[in-house]
Amino acid sequence: MNIYLIRHTRPAVGKGICYGQTDLDVVETFHEEAAVIKNHLPGDISKVYSSPLRRCRLLAEHLFPNPIDFHDDLKELHCGSWEMQHWDEIPREELKPWMEDFVQVRVPGGESYMDLFTRVVLRYEAIASRELPAAIVAHGGVIRSILSHVKGVPLKDAFNHFPLYYGAVAKINTVSGEIEMLSNIEIKGEQHRPSDWVK
Repeated sequence: MNIYLIRHTRPAVGKGICYGQTDLDVVETFHEEAAVIKNHLPGDISKVYSSPLRRCRLLAEHLFPNPIDFHDDLKELHCGSWEMQHWDEIPREELKPWMEDFVQVRVPGGESYMDLFTRVVLRYEAIASRELPAAIVAHGGVIRSILSHVKGVPLKDAFNHFPLYYGAVAKINTVSGEIEMLSNIEIKGEQHRPSDWVK
């Protein structure tokens, strides 16, 4: 009774850009990255769910012959007025409250991590109650929300507890709650916070 969580491959965006729900394309190594993911997936996945954003949709359609169910609630965090700004150029007076409590504080014009978590978990529970095995092709924030929900990890600790690189694949046993990372190859170049922000 397994669900496979698949993070999208590398998006075509500069390092340090806050891209959230921006509908980005993928880089030219997409097929090579997708081939690594495919090696870690079984052949009996019966249902596939995906974020509709291009970086997920392209991967889902490439990996699976099955009809794919696209859901807006599997999109990444809505980053509001910060979308496509460099993290280092976002005004500090805007950043500070969110960086200190990203779980509850909403991005200006966007979401908090709790907003993301709430919509994602509702979708995950609906998927887990249906035909399995299934796959979910989504984003780092979405997958961390699901893993935090399954393991009971506080959201504020999700990024440290679940390091997820582009193309990561995790398997959840919906009966035991066991999580197995099938692939999580470190890819340099991700930056999802100001470069000089101290934890």
